[in-house]
Amino acid sequence: MMSKLPVAREGWPFIAIPAAIAAGLALTGRRALAVPFAAASLASLGFFRDPERETPAVPGAVLAPADGRVMSVDELDDPFVGPAVRVAIFLSPLDVHVNRSPIAALVVGVTYSRGRFVAAYQPDAGRVNERCVVNLQGENARVTVVQIAGAVARRIVCRVGPGDKLAAGERFGMIRFGSRTDCFMPRGAQMSVRAGDRVVGGITVLGALA
Repeated sequence: MMSKLPVAREGWPFIAIPAAIAAGLALTGRRALAVPFAAASLASLGFFRDPERETPAVPGAVLAPADGRVMSVDELDDPFVGPAVRVAIFLSPLDVHVNRSPIAALVVGVTYSRGRFVAAYQPDAGRVNERCVVNLQGENARVTVVQIAGAVARRIVCRVGPGDKLAAGERFGMIRFGSRTDCFMPRGAQMSVRAGDRVVGGITVLGALA
């Protein structure tokens, strides 16, 4: 039995269409013209990869909601969490862009806001850019995840809505072509990461809830 190819479903148009064009050009003898389309298909295959992962069983853990590099870890207030610690994660085009739930939780709110498309690594990107805020109510704490579009990423995909239940590490969306994901957890959590660290979505423990 063939195993499922680990690719996010949103990526198939970006993979299949240039692949079909490349095949058509190659079959008609225009191989040089086929090369850039084949390259685009392969690049999309890499970008939209969606590997299976085993979530660690760590009591009270808040897991990374995305792959990437930690931009900052700072304290501030979140409308849903209250006094919070925010971990801002920058995703380059080479990172896996699937977003995963940091905790087992009930989705109590999803708010999409239009905005600008400044570079995701800019400090104010989380405030001014197009974004989607997902509020998660866990058994003992609240966590907010913010999907933030960047200068290249202009399509936020959120597959959940209020009332949905997520397991820790479960996929809930993605952002196309470079972006940022912020995770807010209650202040007082024992942090395990700092600025500059590489994290893996659904695997790396950002912090432990008290």
